[in-house]
Amino acid sequence: MALAKDEAAPAVKPITQMSAAELEKVRTAGAQILFWSDAQRAANFRAMEAQFPGTTAKHGTPRALPKGEPLAISDADVDAFMAAQNVAGLMVIQDGKVRLEKYGLGMKPEDRWTSFSVAKSFTSTLVGAAVKDGFIASIDDPVTKYVPELKGSGYDGVTVKQILTMTSGVKWNEDYTDPNSDVVKMLSVPVGPGEDPNTAYLKTLPREAEPGTKWVYKTGETNLIGVIVQRATGKTLTEYAQEKIVKPAGFEGDLFWMVDSAGQNVGGCCLSIRLADYARMGLFALEGGKGQVPDGWFAEAGKEQAPIGLPGFGYGYQWWTYPGGAWGGQGIFGQAILIVPQKNLVVAVVSNWPKASGGDLRVPQLQFFQKLAMAAN
Repeated sequence: MALAKDEAAPAVKPITQMSAAELEKVRTAGAQILFWSDAQRAANFRAMEAQFPGTTAKHGTPRALPKGEPLAISDADVDAFMAAQNVAGLMVIQDGKVRLEKYGLGMKPEDRWTSFSVAKSFTSTLVGAAVKDGFIASIDDPVTKYVPELKGSGYDGVTVKQILTMTSGVKWNEDYTDPNSDVVKMLSVPVGPGEDPNTAYLKTLPREAEPGTKWVYKTGETNLIGVIVQRATGKTLTEYAQEKIVKPAGFEGDLFWMVDSAGQNVGGCCLSIRLADYARMGLFALEGGKGQVPDGWFAEAGKEQAPIGLPGFGYGYQWWTYPGGAWGGQGIFGQAILIVPQKNLVVAVVSNWPKASGGDLRVPQLQFFQKLAMAAN
């Protein structure tokens, strides 16, 4: 059974109190999720709190999202996109007003849906908050200042900024279809009580390029960002997100975030919120962060900091950048937030793609986003 709307997730057990079965489920979460059947995904993406342990950030006073004029796009076009992409929810907000809202796959407005890597954009925002609050002195600090056990590893000499932009130079395999890839195995390393499984895995990886010279997408490094934030602030990501994102952005529902075997939130993945709250996160970023991050943080976060080998596309601080000044968050299986500053526009979508990723799915999604932006007169 899924938790009722806004019901708190159960308290996370310390690793020493988890049964062998519970610990194994946490350690192998990546392998489980990536190889679920379509039916399992459809059931579980809306109820991850019923499948895995995690912590909850409670919402505050909701930001009102009044209805605006409908977009100049046909229902047939919207329905065709939703059917082709197996979309559970689609929302378009312009000038703070909802111009399109539609649900599929049995999803309701009060349901949560998992984020996958859209969570990365939340985690990087908490870095900005930690800088503003003085917990992190500078993103030019070495990673080892906050995670000293990485000294002597491939991460020695790598900065927090280079982790934010995924240019550490450390070798990584993000192949979601390979059971032996780093992204599948990263949290499965057996560790002692309280030891960070992510760091234990990362410190075994070799360096393949000088820091700052090569972009490679690495979920493990966003998990590392989460470790940095949690150590610097002394708070879980949900505690800090409640203070710095959920309440200031005016989320209407609670945020659930999965944890690893050490009981810490997984920075690179797996928070769950309502469709409208994904849109509110987009508005929060579009509007500069409500004073929760340094001035200009999102201007830098949503700007190309590293080329990814596709003209017009790049990577910022855990946000993707697109042609024409747009930027956004992306997650496997079709999750996304798009921000189009020129049109004061935010698009949020949650989906259940038939596979984790692929240009045959992401390209049509981005093309439809372009159509939505063009329809926003």
